[in-house]
Amino acid sequence: MAPEIQILQQPADVYRAAAELFVGSARRAVEERGIFSVALCGGTTPRSLYRLLAEEPALRQSMPWGQSHFFWGDERHVAPSHADSNARMAMEAMLSKVPVPDANLHRIEGELAEAEEAARRYESALRAFFGLAQGEYPCFDLVLLGLGGDGHTASLFPGTPALDERERVVVSNRVEKLETERITLTVPALNNAAHVVFLVTGADKADALAAVFEGAYQPARYPAQRIRPAHGRLTLLADAAAAGKLGRQHVRDQETLGRRQ
Repeated sequence: MAPEIQILQQPADVYRAAAELFVGSARRAVEERGIFSVALCGGTTPRSLYRLLAEEPALRQSMPWGQSHFFWGDERHVAPSHADSNARMAMEAMLSKVPVPDANLHRIEGELAEAEEAARRYESALRAFFGLAQGEYPCFDLVLLGLGGDGHTASLFPGTPALDERERVVVSNRVEKLETERITLTVPALNNAAHVVFLVTGADKADALAAVFEGAYQPARYPAQRIRPAHGRLTLLADAAAAGKLGRQHVRDQETLGRRQ
């Protein structure tokens, strides 16, 4: 299935569109199954989204917080109190401000001495929560992803061993250029989601965005190209600066959207 690409003028428009999509996904999931599961991502754009969800009264009141379960797509090998922690960012921006039960927060234990142990514990937790048999992957209602300037997403970096993992749900991934370990959901785990949404803002992402969504398929160079949901939807929400090097068709889509607003 082709990705759904929405180009919006300003970063604030991306945050608003993402927030409305987030709330809509949550409400539908709860209406259908009584529960909503989302895998969060880190970064500047998600932080603004999370703040909007927590602070905008209409959005906050529309969210079924008590029936929503929050997971993370990846984490740094740091404690949750560390400034680089994805869990800390989400807690500060949103989760500490809204009525979510503690039991509904499922973070990766990045503070463990061994990143591989953190990955195995998280995989066990996911298997228990989703009731997975061996060889099965969780089906999140929604997965949020960012995009790095090098084409990485989650903690799936170019040239790293996690790119070729086909059996695990979560792995530790050595990122040599950062001289660190990361803990990340694997490609097949991400691709089993019902809906994957890329959130991309800023001109510094323009080259990577064009390469990932319109360039030749080079998944070793641009790991984000590997994200192709097997049975779900793939959506890109990008601002005009990030989408500046996409092809003319997407520019026409942007102009049409601008006339409608």
